[in-house]
Amino acid sequence: MAKVIVETSARHVHLTDEALEALFGKGAVLHEKKRLSQPTEFSTEERVNVIGPKKELANVMVLGPNRSAVQVEISATDARSLGIKPVIRESGDVAGTPGCKLVGPAGEYEIAEGVIIAKRHVHMTPKFADEHGFSNGEIINIKIEGTGRDAVLGDVVCRVKETFSEAAHIDTDESNAVNASFDMMGELVKI
Repeated sequence: MAKVIVETSARHVHLTDEALEALFGKGAVLHEKKRLSQPTEFSTEERVNVIGPKKELANVMVLGPNRSAVQVEISATDARSLGIKPVIRESGDVAGTPGCKLVGPAGEYEIAEGVIIAKRHVHMTPKFADEHGFSNGEIINIKIEGTGRDAVLGDVVCRVKETFSEAAHIDTDESNAVNASFDMMGELVKI
């Protein structure tokens, strides 16, 4: 039986170098606040407002390091609140997704695409994947028990990479639905 920690991935933004400068000023850099479970990623001191057709989300966390494309990850509840059609995608797959406006202390940055609801996924090393018979891109289920709101979450993508550490990521809507706790574990189930 393979179990991993199930973490809540709250709304956040990934920026490009260009977007960072537009929002925070020429020469701006990200200021690391806290390391995340994935060794190469970190939360930052920087925050932006996400503007949709209907509403604004204030003080949305920026994650580092910068990427090659701007990506705004929100929940379905957030998308509806903003007036943006919810689109579920794997991280990095932003082609044809809705856009929005980002506002920072030094300016605004409009994106034509990049707003997604991140598809449920589980990070794992090749060693862990081999030991438990999982492969990169495989779709599995995560079984959650003992929370008072037991559930099986389907359509979970396995993401295998040497630099990953074992952790599943679900959004805030999913986290609330299963009454998630900080140290909640989930069983990975092949389908």
